[in-house]
Amino acid sequence: MGARLRESQHSARKSDHIRVCLEQDVQARGITTGLGSLRLTHQALPELSLDEVDLSTVLAGRRLRSPFVVSAMTGGTAEAATINRNLAQAAQSLGLAMVLGSQRPAIEDETLAESYRVRDVAPDVLLFANLGAVQLKDGFGIDQCRRAVEMIGADGLALHLNPLQECLQPEGNRDFRGLAEKIALVVEYVGVPVLVKEVGWGISPGAASLLHQAGVRIIDVAGAGGTSWSQVEAWRAHDESSRRVAEAFADWGIPTAQSIFNVRRVSDAIAIIASGGIRSGVDAAKAIALGAVAAGVALPLLAPARHSAQAVEQRLAEYERQLRIAMCCSGCRSLADLAVALVPTSAALA
Repeated sequence: MGARLRESQHSARKSDHIRVCLEQDVQARGITTGLGSLRLTHQALPELSLDEVDLSTVLAGRRLRSPFVVSAMTGGTAEAATINRNLAQAAQSLGLAMVLGSQRPAIEDETLAESYRVRDVAPDVLLFANLGAVQLKDGFGIDQCRRAVEMIGADGLALHLNPLQECLQPEGNRDFRGLAEKIALVVEYVGVPVLVKEVGWGISPGAASLLHQAGVRIIDVAGAGGTSWSQVEAWRAHDESSRRVAEAFADWGIPTAQSIFNVRRVSDAIAIIASGGIRSGVDAAKAIALGAVAAGVALPLLAPARHSAQAVEQRLAEYERQLRIAMCCSGCRSLADLAVALVPTSAALA
């Protein structure tokens, strides 16, 4: 009965998250990604062909055709299974990386694992399994991390950080003590590359430093300015008091641009994935110019993923086209060239 109850709670929460993200305004309020204030230098004489522009990047030791990452979204329900397979097929077609949604439900109930399995439609995708880092305080260890990886034939493991969301959820975990040490153990013993990611409130210099000391070499900053999970939880709230508590955090977090800078100044050895409000290829170009090696996209792909893999591929192809044009028109043949094309317009990032 206990396992069945957990399945029901997890499935209901995942369904709530999908419904709210599709039907309600879950954008952060009063805070932006910071990318809008940045500019790339326009080159009226770029002296290169659009076809020469190279979008490839390297992540977790793998060369990808394009720097976009399909960010973690969902799992644990029948609808989530369809969404994940459509996302994975698009990632396979375009040569991208993908992070699955949190696999905690499937670790606790193996019958839910099928909603995460996408290898049959995405055999070549750089694929990351996903667990909440806070679960390492709740009985999860190396064995569960390895099970998550093996469950989906993943190439790496993402551990997501979401303390604010956990504090707002009635069913959330509230003890975050000692997580850096536990993450370090996972990095050392899990046997695959470990990606640590926020979920939409960004990475501070202190957090970046702790993660670097723990041996983490891939960080998805997931900065503020895009989807706000406090807004999602406000829409999920069952009473007005809980709703008001969640809504107080609509402008919480560290903007995506600042988060990239925070990680970059801690260590050049950390591969940065920029997510959090990436809404175009131009946003991606700016984020990469700041020091990211890839850009993660989630919410803009959710509605297309309910429809078809082709719809997801079309949206991502638009992002790729925008990025390619931005690079050409700023005289950049490669992603590395974008760093010198950035016009410094913010003292905070200088």
